[in-house]
Amino acid sequence: MEKTGKEFEFKGGYLNGFLMIFIDIVLWFLTISCFILGIVESEIGNSCAHFFIISVLLLVASIICCCGFSMLEPNQAKVMTFFGKYVGTFRKTGFYWLNPFMGVKNVSLRARNLNADPIKVNDKMGNPILIGLVVVWKLKDTYKAIFDIDTDVSNTAGAQIGNSSTARMNKFEKFVAVQSDSALREVAGMYAYDNEDTKEDEAVTLRSGAAEINDVLTTKLNERLAMAGLEVTEARINYLAYAPEIAAVMLRRQQAAAIITAREKIVDGAVSMVKMALEKLLEDKIVELDEEKKATMVSNLLVVLCADEPAHPVINSGTEH
Repeated sequence: MEKTGKEFEFKGGYLNGFLMIFIDIVLWFLTISCFILGIVESEIGNSCAHFFIISVLLLVASIICCCGFSMLEPNQAKVMTFFGKYVGTFRKTGFYWLNPFMGVKNVSLRARNLNADPIKVNDKMGNPILIGLVVVWKLKDTYKAIFDIDTDVSNTAGAQIGNSSTARMNKFEKFVAVQSDSALREVAGMYAYDNEDTKEDEAVTLRSGAAEINDVLTTKLNERLAMAGLEVTEARINYLAYAPEIAAVMLRRQQAAAIITAREKIVDGAVSMVKMALEKLLEDKIVELDEEKKATMVSNLLVVLCADEPAHPVINSGTEH
């Protein structure tokens, strides 16, 4: 039964390349020998037609043998077709001789990087941001990659045989780049830039939830690339910033938030220190303070502890009479 729509291993015949080199040399030797014998027989007047016929047949066989040599390195594959029919994917590494009448499309199974330039998108809150990503991908299903998307690269000219795999993989990379752009826009719109926008400390954001967002991005990319037989092994955000038109405003907002947070910590610390001071004075019975003096002391301590500038104490030397 013919298999369609799925990748499978090539089950056709193939021979060791070095063995075929020896056989090809023998065929060329026999071709030349028969041709020379035909010339010799014709010069002495004997029948020589059969020698020329055999030499022509051997010449054709020798030329055919010369066209079937193929070398395959690790993590490379050849998609085999026979007059337009898919007959399997050849993955055996080494030097082989394959049927020269078969069509061969070279592909690479090695992992590749795609460093996408930052794009401008809107996050969940509608803020314009710049975001970029790095994708590590590789070819998984050779049948889908070759026959389900348009990556036609001429492989007939001798000068293009060595570069056809590279040209085909470059087309795959363009396909990955387009789908990566689409997936990145979708994922960026699902999250806010940071918690200051969401007002929820536990919410996942583009800044704080790198691991989770990278997993979601990888899943989205694999959903898009499955039709092309490509697989993303890793996708991560490598650039994140506000768009230039709002970057200055957002920076001031972040600075204000940082100042407020710092002030809160300073006040908490100052109150604790004032409380400790009052308790220590009371415990050691250093001085008796009424409520009015306690209020004055608390006010002075808070001013000293919370002030941005160093305090300049005034020493009270007593009261003149």
